[in-house]
Amino acid sequence: MEAQSLWKMLWDYDPNALIVVNPELIVTIVNPAFCKMFRVKEEQVVGRPASTIIEDADEFTKVWELNEIRKAEPKEYAQYGLYVRRLFFPIQEENAIACIMVDLSAEWQKQREFNTLKQTTAAEITNVINNQMRVAQEIARLLGETSAESKISLQRLLKMINQEVV
Repeated sequence: MEAQSLWKMLWDYDPNALIVVNPELIVTIVNPAFCKMFRVKEEQVVGRPASTIIEDADEFTKVWELNEIRKAEPKEYAQYGLYVRRLFFPIQEENAIACIMVDLSAEWQKQREFNTLKQTTAAEITNVINNQMRVAQEIARLLGETSAESKISLQRLLKMINQEVV
């Protein structure tokens, strides 16, 4: 298998979104994973400004100007239901800037669900504690009332007993 054919195969089957732009931020190539993630066809993107699909295309410019590889903060593309980790790198000899996007959407969704579960559980625990405190206070109030009533009754009884003894 020749190297060109191998690279084409890797490009086509890579599960990560791959996009290459020129220094003017015009998309030159995208791989099938990119098209799938961003719900576009290659012909809808190639030859167009990267900003038409990726609102933060200025990351490409930073990488080109600094001529260095840049790991960008994970990014949410809500309109596509995506959460990705991005790696930008310049390819000076090809007059191009590339970006690899690793889809973290499933993990991100699980983390959001876990955080929601934690918040719900914390709220339920707080509710249980508050209810237990309310019940304990009510029991204490009732015990206090009955103790006071018992004390009054016993004091009357004692007074009556003391009066008969004398």
